[in-house]
Amino acid sequence: MIKYNYVLFDLDGTLSESAEGIRKSLEYAIKKLGKPLPDLDDYTLYIGPPLIDTFRNVCGFSEEDSQNGVELYRGFYEEKGKYKNKLYGGIKEVLEKLKAEGAKVAVCSSKYEKFAEEIVELLGVSSLFDAVCGSTLDGSRKDKKDLIPYAVKALGGNPQTDRERVVMLGDTHFDAKGAKQCGVDFIAVEYGYGSIDAMKNEGAKIFAKTPSDLLSLLFI
Repeated sequence: MIKYNYVLFDLDGTLSESAEGIRKSLEYAIKKLGKPLPDLDDYTLYIGPPLIDTFRNVCGFSEEDSQNGVELYRGFYEEKGKYKNKLYGGIKEVLEKLKAEGAKVAVCSSKYEKFAEEIVELLGVSSLFDAVCGSTLDGSRKDKKDLIPYAVKALGGNPQTDRERVVMLGDTHFDAKGAKQCGVDFIAVEYGYGSIDAMKNEGAKIFAKTPSDLLSLLFI
């Protein structure tokens, strides 16, 4: 039996192996702006946070350059980057089990919503989700504290009264922090791109080493 009514999955590093496409899109945008490339070997710096924050904080860009960087990134990602996504092994079985048990399941990602929808389609699992929820172009919905309530509503739930029936799954401290801010349970995945210690620092206590481990954590 499923422990939760509403199950929210982060996308990058939780459902999808996506680092290559994200990195190439970032490199393209930075080079196009004529800026020096920062060290992008540490995926924890830019897989997970909102895109605009990556340009501001990781690249040290001005607000204008950051906005331009976002546009360049999205153009390249739309054309090439999104095709580098690959579903983690074992995830489809978890999603099928959730569907069979009647849980409401959503993608809850800081990625631009249109891209998130396209990626879920490319991964071949769109039929296993009841909603795909992502960020807006204007940045008004980009943090997990805003995305989690949005996703719960999209699934037909109440973000205030249904908190005990909601779980967020993710691989970064941004996911853990958002779950804590929203008062919902959090399951940290160790196989993604984020830092385990950083998730622990945001209160994460339950960890899945592999996608298959999610089965024992989501079901009684």
